[in-house]
Amino acid sequence: MRKLVAFEHLTLDGFASSGQGTGFEWTHRAYSAELAEYAAHIQADFDTAVYGRETYLGMYGYWANQPNEESSPQERAHAEWVNAVDKIVCSTTLESAEWNNTRLITGHLAEEFSQLKAESGDTIAIYASPKLVHSFLDLGVIDEFRLVVHPVVIGSGTPLFPDKTALDLELIESKSFESGAVYLRYRTA
Repeated sequence: MRKLVAFEHLTLDGFASSGQGTGFEWTHRAYSAELAEYAAHIQADFDTAVYGRETYLGMYGYWANQPNEESSPQERAHAEWVNAVDKIVCSTTLESAEWNNTRLITGHLAEEFSQLKAESGDTIAIYASPKLVHSFLDLGVIDEFRLVVHPVVIGSGTPLFPDKTALDLELIESKSFESGAVYLRYRTA
């Protein structure tokens, strides 16, 4: 059975999005070359990327036109990966998903993802998309959290875990980076 993983960047005060601009501007402070290199390890077993509408539109708008001659080696590698990987966008308002290798799911998340998890393949990863993570938390189908905690406090935004979320987690991996970011990998107990 495949795993469903939430791969998130978080502020120290638990927000996955600032709710302003792209929502992730605060990640630049601690997103170092060391962390970018380690990201390949974090997502080494991912064969399907899942996005909510907002994250999908931002990712598609940027990565579908990458790499370019100004891309760093890490950006180039990620661009090649993200443009080739199977992608799913979950949205009740999008009418189509134009990015290559992308499937649109408009409802019935529990059924769709139960079926996907039962198929052969590797890990299915939700990228960012905190509101979508909330939906999957309500369904109880997330198997792991792979979190990069950044040394910033933003005071408000969209939390990864909404009020009254209760989970028992088991730490299976951690790593700190010179930039002050910390990677934490938890399995749901």
